[in-house]
Amino acid sequence: MADKKPALLIVEDDEGLQAQLKWAYDDFNVVIAGTREQAITALRSEMPAVVTLDLGLPPDPDGTREGFAVLDAIMELKPDTKVIVASGHGARESALHAIERGAYDFYQKPLDIDALGLIVRRAFNLHKIEAENRRLLANAGKDKTVLGRMITGAPEMVKVARTIERVARTSVSVMLLGASGTGKELLARGLHDASDRAEQPFVAINCAAIPENLLESELFGHEKGAFTGAVKTTEGKIESANGGTLFLDEVGDIPLPLQVKLLRFLQERTIERIGGRKAISVDTRIVCATHQDLEAMITAGTFREDLFYRLAEIVVRIPPLAERHGDAVLLAKVFLKRFAGEMNPAVTGFAPDALAAIDGHDWPGNVRELENRIKRAVIMADGKLVAAADLDFEDGEEEESDILNLKSAREQADRRVIRHALARSEGNISSTAKLLGISRPTLYDLIKQYDLDTST
Repeated sequence: MADKKPALLIVEDDEGLQAQLKWAYDDFNVVIAGTREQAITALRSEMPAVVTLDLGLPPDPDGTREGFAVLDAIMELKPDTKVIVASGHGARESALHAIERGAYDFYQKPLDIDALGLIVRRAFNLHKIEAENRRLLANAGKDKTVLGRMITGAPEMVKVARTIERVARTSVSVMLLGASGTGKELLARGLHDASDRAEQPFVAINCAAIPENLLESELFGHEKGAFTGAVKTTEGKIESANGGTLFLDEVGDIPLPLQVKLLRFLQERTIERIGGRKAISVDTRIVCATHQDLEAMITAGTFREDLFYRLAEIVVRIPPLAERHGDAVLLAKVFLKRFAGEMNPAVTGFAPDALAAIDGHDWPGNVRELENRIKRAVIMADGKLVAAADLDFEDGEEEESDILNLKSAREQADRRVIRHALARSEGNISSTAKLLGISRPTLYDLIKQYDLDTST
């Protein structure tokens, strides 16, 4: 059965033009209306994506009052409709006024069939893109959440989440290793929520953000009068997280003297506040994270090896966003939905060039960079769709690194494209093959040749 032709509503009272337009657009289901009542009836029954509207309609064929009344009614009943207005009455002023009231575009009489046809087809394409964006944004993140709050469709991150779920109900210390902005704190919170300690406190502290001379007090607390300014006894973060989980971000920045005290806590499960003399028993689970190479720091003598093995009973390595194929676009849609609601409700989605730019960017700042760029793009976008220019990528930054061996470059490109397609089709081989434009047997051969993981 042939696909149903899209409906195109033509609101025009001139019978000669009605016949000419209906004949010219045989690839559409052309519906003709000559009055406001006929136009509203056709809009409700046919639900056209695109309408061409002559502003000079009876009973005001020499003015624009009736035409604007039709436009207002369309915008109220079906605001996503692309209305293309025509007028021979002060055409430019009327057209600009119509666009202010919601029209998509305009054309001037006398009619040029080919020029109008281009505008109509462009309007249909834009309506289709916006409808798809609305569908994707409505479903953004659904069925893609792991550990209760992390959104991902990448097999690499699903594997990380499954590892964390397995260790969550144990008492072992967990070390999360990954670049800045990869979501280490989010994973730590997910681990806490999946553990038997979920009802108890989750306390996070960034060890790199606190001056060295204050970090000990932040972690272990202090007694009243322990130092100048200590006007009351204060619990430290370890004690505050009693019964729950303490997340030590950037643990590599803890100075050596404090590493000794932290090691003692991990061995004995007791602490002493600064200025205190009493050992306090604390049942706090430690989850830590860093982007630094702790093994190199151990060799350099800036991180204690015995502390490393206490903290790193389980090590989980978090891949950068560039290796989480398909996640950049998925997360971008989630961020756009959030920021558009907060800052620019007119934005409804991404233009195709923006999606391509997001998919192809290396994201050195990982999810944090992606979030910030989408926030900026939503604020800067002029229309309904965020364009690539709104993302503010520098020219040429998407170029590949210098690979002079053609075979290596080809293999790298093949791997990247296949993994992107697998991620977009959620591992479905038939859908992936269609996306790539190859047969299923060829795709299976390439997956085997490049040893790609197709699991989700």
